[in-house]
Amino acid sequence: MSGVCYLVGAGPGDPGLVTLKARDCISRADVLVYDALSSAELLTWTRDDCEKIDVGKRAANHKMPQDQINELLIEKTCEGKTVVRLKGGDPMIFGRGGEEAAALAEAGVKFEIVPGISSALAGPVYAGIPLTHREYGATLTIFSGHEADGKAETTVDYQALAQAPGTKVFLMGVSKLRQNCEKLIAHGADPDTPIALTRWATTGRQNTITGTLKTIADIAEQKNFKAPAVGVIGNIIKEMEKIHWHEDRPLQGKRIVVTRSQEQAPELVRKLTELGADVIELPVLKICDPEDKREFAEGVANAHTYDWVVFSSTNGVRRFFDAFFAIYKDARSIGGVRIAAVGPGTQKAIENYRFAVDLVPDRHIAEGLLESFKNDFDVDSQTILWVRPENARSILSDGLTEMRAIVDECIAYRIEPETEDPTGAAARFSEKGADMVTFTSSSTAKYFHDLELAWPDGCKAASIGPITTAKLKELGRQEIVEAETHSIDGLVESIVKELA
Repeated sequence: MSGVCYLVGAGPGDPGLVTLKARDCISRADVLVYDALSSAELLTWTRDDCEKIDVGKRAANHKMPQDQINELLIEKTCEGKTVVRLKGGDPMIFGRGGEEAAALAEAGVKFEIVPGISSALAGPVYAGIPLTHREYGATLTIFSGHEADGKAETTVDYQALAQAPGTKVFLMGVSKLRQNCEKLIAHGADPDTPIALTRWATTGRQNTITGTLKTIADIAEQKNFKAPAVGVIGNIIKEMEKIHWHEDRPLQGKRIVVTRSQEQAPELVRKLTELGADVIELPVLKICDPEDKREFAEGVANAHTYDWVVFSSTNGVRRFFDAFFAIYKDARSIGGVRIAAVGPGTQKAIENYRFAVDLVPDRHIAEGLLESFKNDFDVDSQTILWVRPENARSILSDGLTEMRAIVDECIAYRIEPETEDPTGAAARFSEKGADMVTFTSSSTAKYFHDLELAWPDGCKAASIGPITTAKLKELGRQEIVEAETHSIDGLVESIVKELA
């Protein structure tokens, strides 16, 4: 069996800027070899059995030297595997992708290159700087602000750069910013030429500073401005005042931790990111198959024999209907059963499978669902299938039984602590802190607490509802913001109200 290695551009940070082909490659990978990425979401696109290897390349901090990375790619591909080498930005723009491709070619290994959007192109745009403009010249020059260590002579022609018209963009230049600006001025560039630096471009951490060739180094030092950053030189920077957009959002720069499982996190991450938040994805739990898969399958297969099916979570909905359509090819096979959902999020998940929901309580918790059954329906002697996780609170089963309903429990999944942290999110939280940590269930509260991470000063907890809030208080948290509407949208609204 012959393998193949894809050299894939991961884009500048915003996962929405990753190409469709890149995502397809990631989803098919047997082995994913990745650098220090700006978005952990890309790692969730892999198969469960994908081997993920962090080689950690960023600036001068490399977990694995380049020659060892080359050997690793060749070794894994020669094992007949589909290997994805995921590199920030575009692999062929100052990403050493050319060296890796050459090593693969020399070894006779099949490979393909999947270009990505470079931060050299996306960074200025997200800062509100057009890279070409009729009033500011028709040329664009991209150069490296930091060449390989050990080079005896520079290959950057500062004489030509200083005299070149139009806009100039440079990467990897923060550590040598003063020297580079001095070289340009020494070779004839106007010291008052505008310059902008944008760090962590396209993410919630994005921050832009401006100055001139003469002043920018002092400004960067005063603001403790660090890499990674993209720089733009030229009068075109004046357009920023008109089209500055990305850094004006309500949660811009607010660091928010999402503790949901990897498979559930994307919706909340996307909503917070779109509002400008710097999201740390720190999944503290994972959703696993139930211990007794046969019993679960039998419950799903017999759902049509019940009067009601009750769902208390979106995880239960997804696992139930995925199993249902693996058994039945016709949605009508569910018969005349009525469906209840604990809240709007669960309702939406059910409706995504094209099933109507007959009952959603005003209070989006188990107690609210019991109240709605008691007030609006007579369930005496009716059969109810409750789709739930292992170790769920027994309040639904107990309450419905008290109403003389006949309740069977269909255990769809179990929750376990997440033991992996492939992007170093826990270390980043410990080092950088956060403005808020989000909790969407009492389980996320428990498992986050079990990590024993120090709680940062001034950081607040954001809770999706009263059950989660009660658990947080039990665990010692006091600064809690609770969503008025117990849903993801309600949680986001409460965060914006508190932090914006």
